[in-house]
Amino acid sequence: MTPPRQLVVEADGGSRGNPGPAGYGAVVIDPATGETLAEAAEYIGIATNNVAEYKGLIAGLKAARALAPDASADDVLRVRVRMDSKLVVEQMSGRWKIKHPDMKPLAAEAARVLSPSAVTYEWIPREQNKHADRLANEAMDAGRRGEQWDPSASTAALDTARPPVADALPPVSGPPGDATAGAARARAALASRPSAGTATAAPVTDTAAVTGAAPTAGTVPERAAVPATTAPQVGWGAAPDLGAPATFVLLRHGETALTPEKRFSGSGGTDPELSAAGRRQAEAIARSLAARGTIQEIVSSPLRRCRETAGAVAARLGLEVRIDEGLRETDFGAWEGLTFAEVRERHGSDLEAWLASEEAAPTGGGESFAEVTRRVAAARDRLVARHAGRTVLLVTHVTPIKVLVRLALGAPPEALFRMELSAASVSAVAYYADGNASLRLLNDTSHLR
Repeated sequence: MTPPRQLVVEADGGSRGNPGPAGYGAVVIDPATGETLAEAAEYIGIATNNVAEYKGLIAGLKAARALAPDASADDVLRVRVRMDSKLVVEQMSGRWKIKHPDMKPLAAEAARVLSPSAVTYEWIPREQNKHADRLANEAMDAGRRGEQWDPSASTAALDTARPPVADALPPVSGPPGDATAGAARARAALASRPSAGTATAAPVTDTAAVTGAAPTAGTVPERAAVPATTAPQVGWGAAPDLGAPATFVLLRHGETALTPEKRFSGSGGTDPELSAAGRRQAEAIARSLAARGTIQEIVSSPLRRCRETAGAVAARLGLEVRIDEGLRETDFGAWEGLTFAEVRERHGSDLEAWLASEEAAPTGGGESFAEVTRRVAAARDRLVARHAGRTVLLVTHVTPIKVLVRLALGAPPEALFRMELSAASVSAVAYYADGNASLRLLNDTSHLR
């Protein structure tokens, strides 16, 4: 008996405005060789990201079916779908409920293309879905010109040679955590050549938390919000049709009992709650943000002090809090709960190595500086894509905020050493569709006075 043919479908969709001008892209791949067998892309008019992603999935499955002589037979074809949309992957796998009325008919259509027993679904980081992402952006660019996507003009496949898919997946590493201001000097060693790391997030709603899985090893990923053929514009001149930026209001959590003592406090420790002072700070920033009235979404680190701070704001604004594991702080291993001086006394050689090398981890395991930067950059890319044109409150910690600011400025790692971030302080960065970013605010504590 002839074994079923194995194919991989990678699909993506995007919307410049969410809802806004939208398009999808899909590619069918030979998993053994990495060869591109088929491409599909289309501008679909005004739609949301999720609708575009589902339409990309449907197009990819149809393209795979067209490559098999009798794809309706279960024993003829096996398709492995890989997407960076956690929502679509979890819903099509049956692990998340489909609540939104726009998603239900699309999911049903996708399920009818091939027998459900012939299809499996896998989430991948955005960095591993570049081909489909570029196709989607080409389709949206064509729509902006009043045209449809032309396969003969596509350059989406002009990338480095794709390895066999089975060999392209990154290794998995352990979960990271959080730090307080007492570790600020240690973070001066943060460098720009991070390594891979992954983490996961629990589902919250249809559009809720995404995983914190990091891209493949290498340099900090550049944002890929525009077609790969378009270079970011530099200077005062505005590129045409950029639309509103994704604006991240970066809120450091309120104080815990460890904050004034300047102790390392990560996910391997006690995960402390807000102190009385921290709760007052959370209420103060909640009042301030409610008065401004600009926040449209709230995303938080999973750690308790951030969830409590985010909860105070959400209660004022009437919004949900979504969790993203990528917003966690550094895991400090055996240094949890210690001051910088205590770590130097007990683990001096390990501390020196950690300060000297981006790849060195704290005593007893945890995250290197390189891993933190890569994880935060990956979270930034996911959230920018998901919240294009919106103002989003990110409730997080010292290191993620400093990393986001440093990367926005294109500053060297030493810049982290020169930033002060107080408890419950507010910073802000805007991310534009051409790949540029603009720092708008840093360490504002006026709401606490």
